[in-house]
Amino acid sequence: MSVGTRSAQGVSEACAGGLAELGIDPDQLPDGLVVADEHGVVICFNAAAARITALPAEDALGRGLEKALPLEDLEGRRWWQLTDPYGGLAIRRRQPERNLLLPGGREVLVSAQYVRTEPTGPVHRVVVGLRDTEARRRTERSHAELIATVAHELRSPLTSVKGFTATLLAKWERFTDDQKRLMLETVDADADRVTRLIAELLDISRIDSGRLEVRRQPVDIGAAVGRHMQAYVAAGLAADRFLLRLEQPLPMLWADPDKIDQVLSNLLENAVRHGEGTVTIDITPTESPREGEDTGTSVTVSDEGPGIPEESMNRVFTRFWRGSKRGGTGLGLYIVKGIVEAHGGTITVGRAPQGGAEFRFTLPVSAPAYLS
Repeated sequence: MSVGTRSAQGVSEACAGGLAELGIDPDQLPDGLVVADEHGVVICFNAAAARITALPAEDALGRGLEKALPLEDLEGRRWWQLTDPYGGLAIRRRQPERNLLLPGGREVLVSAQYVRTEPTGPVHRVVVGLRDTEARRRTERSHAELIATVAHELRSPLTSVKGFTATLLAKWERFTDDQKRLMLETVDADADRVTRLIAELLDISRIDSGRLEVRRQPVDIGAAVGRHMQAYVAAGLAADRFLLRLEQPLPMLWADPDKIDQVLSNLLENAVRHGEGTVTIDITPTESPREGEDTGTSVTVSDEGPGIPEESMNRVFTRFWRGSKRGGTGLGLYIVKGIVEAHGGTITVGRAPQGGAEFRFTLPVSAPAYLS
């Protein structure tokens, strides 16, 4: 590649002028943009490129592309010599995105487009896109953590199921009926635990891909909360542990009853397990969180326990967050947030008047058009 002698200011203005025709400032682009002219001279090096490469734009402009952006592949080969954008095949149009290395070993995602004035003519411009790998690394770490968590959570119940079934098959006659029942009940409970974990994984997959389906039906939110309270009382919890307050009249709520049950189950379980004192559930009409709708329904679940530390408030709805007491996968509140948002609603966490944790989710009424 031959290097021209144009000034840095001149080549920068040439790049900005070209984008200005489209009303775009290259420094406003979120990704790094590097453009080289027909001679291989860098004529555009935007602010994101400078940030990603740690090279000031004025040091890159006017230099040869290979010197301004000395990239190597993961095997240590010099990238521009390997791909030869100006002297390679005349039918090439682009280089797909791939991981390359900057000096010092820093990884960056690079893609390139070859601009020709004629279909098989010489390269007129080389347009290079740069992206930091940190966002991808965070995603990869999150996926790795999810796999590790799932593996850990599955190992315990599956080991129990395998152990008890193997023991029963080998020594069935040696156990009393009560012993057999106890072991089978344990196997049944562990199988339920595996089923719940698989359901959580499916929910996370649908939330992350935006494919969580909401099948709306009329929902009596007060009755739904009442069923959960009765289940806890039937399991041995004192009835006065719960206080349900409904503000009437409530608008008719159209939502997915199974998913709303999932949200209520998670929030009430957290309040019972991690909170103390009375668990208060307030259900009130409120403004809709969705534009264009007047009314919504708000559900607040609060307790009288120690609450959530202020520094943890912004992490409550992230994956793998757990409170002060360990237990569970740490995925429940992440799923709750996904379900509420799939309904067009919002959810917040704060400190209750009694000092404990307070979760409040608001759903739009979402009545069908024919009821309007």
